[in-house]
Amino acid sequence: MNAVEFDRVSKSYPVYDSAGNRLRELASFGLRSFHREFQALRDVSFSIRRGEVFCIIGANGSGKSTALQLMAGILHPASGEVRAPGRVAALLELGSGFNPEFSGRENVYLNGAILGITQREMDARFADIEAFAEIGEFINRPVKTYSSGMVMRLAFAVAISVEPDILLVDEALAVGDTGFRRRCMRRIHQLRAGGVTIVFVTHSVSEAMAIGDRVLWMRHGEIAAIGDPADVVPRYVEAMRGEDTLPADTAAPEPAAISAITSIPNVDLRRGDQRSEVRGIALLNEFGEPLHLLEPERQITVRITVESRVDLPSPQLGFLVRNHLGFDFASVSTATEDYPLEPFSAGESRSVDFRIDIPELYPGAFSFSPWIRDSGDVCDWIDNAITIQMSRGEAPVYGYFQWPHRVEMATAEAAIG
Repeated sequence: MNAVEFDRVSKSYPVYDSAGNRLRELASFGLRSFHREFQALRDVSFSIRRGEVFCIIGANGSGKSTALQLMAGILHPASGEVRAPGRVAALLELGSGFNPEFSGRENVYLNGAILGITQREMDARFADIEAFAEIGEFINRPVKTYSSGMVMRLAFAVAISVEPDILLVDEALAVGDTGFRRRCMRRIHQLRAGGVTIVFVTHSVSEAMAIGDRVLWMRHGEIAAIGDPADVVPRYVEAMRGEDTLPADTAAPEPAAISAITSIPNVDLRRGDQRSEVRGIALLNEFGEPLHLLEPERQITVRITVESRVDLPSPQLGFLVRNHLGFDFASVSTATEDYPLEPFSAGESRSVDFRIDIPELYPGAFSFSPWIRDSGDVCDWIDNAITIQMSRGEAPVYGYFQWPHRVEMATAEAAIG
């Protein structure tokens, strides 16, 4: 039996041009219509197997969130049937299901009651929920005083605590900090290993590739494709690029400049004469999206933005990678790559991309320390500006990394006496 089944499901919403039209329709007791229909889903059929991670991708308005709300039972189809037996925990719109006037503690018990969890059972689980959420004394304060990240932390902690058969996630993790996102992803993998079905709506194609067993691509309320992520995601990306392409008779714009990075996630130590400064560093995947997990045999981009206060005749830019023990692991720079930079002018800002092919490293944390020099003198150096976790592969890595290799066996010729 499947965990979720959609059988020829359609869903539409009434759209009113003004509030007055809504009132006119109400006053007519349904005898006259003053709205038009927006078809969110059109005759959609698919099934989700038990224990799989099923990702749904698509542009805004494609029907992704509507499908998830139908699975959660928040919405009902206009036609067709949705079957989702078992306990369903949902992380949909941020904060949905939370009463903003209640404290975090009170909302935990309220959500548990809605899902059929007794107070005694929730008493036994509360300590784990509080520890996972890590919001401190805010657990006893009204939710209306929470930041969006705190709301997400508590909502995720509650959702995974109720031992769901099906976990629905709708972009909720997008507001979390990198460390908490990694914890959530690890927990999602644990739930999958335990047989929980996970339905994950995301705009991040890298997440769909990384965690999805299958991917559903929704387009204008219909199924554009469904299947293996390696097949569906490239088709989706190509289609999105095609929709962004200008008509043939339109003059092509100049190539876009590299987007400047203006944030430095962490500063353990900063040194240098500050004639030029590192303004930001980011790790990006092959689609230009922020990277949250290193994966072997994938290309990443390390983007560093610097701004010079004075003229620099011989600038060099690079970064150092350290492992979780603080040992220097690797170093890359414009000098080692034989890529000389043009002199900097005072007040000039530049962004430089380093394209890196990731080998299979042991599953530890790796930090990146960016720097800029001029004629050998350090202008700015930031220790451990950004840290990322390496994913755990199917086979263990002994030592620092898995050396690319192959094994061949041949029959040895008999020794000639």
